[in-house]
Amino acid sequence: MRQVEAGNVELFPRHEMLDLIMEDGRARGVVVRNLINGEVKHYTADAVVLASGGYGNVYFLSTNAMGSNVTASWRAHRHGALFANPCYTQIHPTCIPVSGDHQSKLTLMSESLRNDGRVWVPKKAKDERRPADIPEDERDYYLERIYPSFGNLVPRDIASRAAKNVCDEGRGVGPGGLGVYLDFSDAIGRLGRDKVEAKYGNLFEMYERITGENPYDTPMRIYPAVHYTMGGLWVDYDLESTVPGLFVIGEANFSDHGANRLGASALMQGLADGYFVLPATINDYIARNALPPVADTAIAEAEERVNGRIEKLLSIDGDRSVDSFHRELGHIMWEYCGMERTEEGLRKALELIPALREEFWKRVKVTGKGEELNQQLEKAGRVADFFELGELMVIDALHRSESCGGHFRAESQDEEGEAKRDDDAFGYVAAWGWSGEGAKPVLHKEALNFEYVKPTQRSYK
Repeated sequence: MRQVEAGNVELFPRHEMLDLIMEDGRARGVVVRNLINGEVKHYTADAVVLASGGYGNVYFLSTNAMGSNVTASWRAHRHGALFANPCYTQIHPTCIPVSGDHQSKLTLMSESLRNDGRVWVPKKAKDERRPADIPEDERDYYLERIYPSFGNLVPRDIASRAAKNVCDEGRGVGPGGLGVYLDFSDAIGRLGRDKVEAKYGNLFEMYERITGENPYDTPMRIYPAVHYTMGGLWVDYDLESTVPGLFVIGEANFSDHGANRLGASALMQGLADGYFVLPATINDYIARNALPPVADTAIAEAEERVNGRIEKLLSIDGDRSVDSFHRELGHIMWEYCGMERTEEGLRKALELIPALREEFWKRVKVTGKGEELNQQLEKAGRVADFFELGELMVIDALHRSESCGGHFRAESQDEEGEAKRDDDAFGYVAAWGWSGEGAKPVLHKEALNFEYVKPTQRSYK
């Protein structure tokens, strides 16, 4: 942004990338749509950098804004950029639960709240009493019970899966039973309200503004939600994808936040990308590749692809809204390719997603025109890509018949019901190649070598 202020970089806000301009196998620019007036235009370059974030909205509801999508990465994937570890997702246990069909996103609460908050649900299913009316001996502090060594501070994937399990048992609280309590009454009694307010006051205020409930007086309600995605376009150590001239940074690539098979924050890697790696490697690429101006034919082909897709979406004129398809896809992904996965469920998803995608291209209704502000058209293009990505995520999850990091395969657990790793069989990056419409993706394996710190089976009990 300093360079923007200095006049060296020009921003084009409210534009969405819809395709790559490809010439001789290289990325040479992008085709974008102006989201205000619908104008489709192109920008050519010697190299392209994607910094378009993750794809958590394939689940419909996530902590991401609805504008966060996979279109830029997926268009690149279809031009030959390998997509690595797509099924790796980071699911956060401390989000404000969904409260109705009106929501387009979920709000993340800091996990620091688990330092002092105690997580519990009623022992009895469908207990609709107020939390203050449920005595201690009728409460299940399930994390403390199952994981006595770590209690409420177990890793986020364990806390998330445990919360979904008790809600699936019918013991969830709040609207739809999709929530668990995060209770600060003990902390207030032990530390005093002033000290709790000094530590968490801004979070408590945010929670009260959203829910209308005062967490000093009544326990917060939380539920897991998709946060980061750890898969993304494969890159080498120069941050270049398998498409020459296409560089990918931050959450849009798989790199540190996916390749480690644990789920570290993409922010740390994204900062390193932006400040240290890319300024050297992209300059080196440009210096080594003296490229001529982009041919008009390459530009025309890319614009034709974009305009053709827009026209196709507008021409269907069906009877179902874009959101109805997105919501149904999100439900499939959450239930079968979420925190806990089974071979049976994943195979079912591989039947449901293609059938829903086929219905989408026959029945979706996109109102308005392309040459205007048209948010339904924007959504339709993104959801169409989510169908293809969702299927690849399920294929990747089915292929990984182990439990590791942020995903749990029910068939791969130890005698205590905890995640059972298989590093000998799955210690590699799974990078998938696009093979064309209707063709199966091709798997490429990049071995992970651990010289100093070896992966180990974990236990938090």
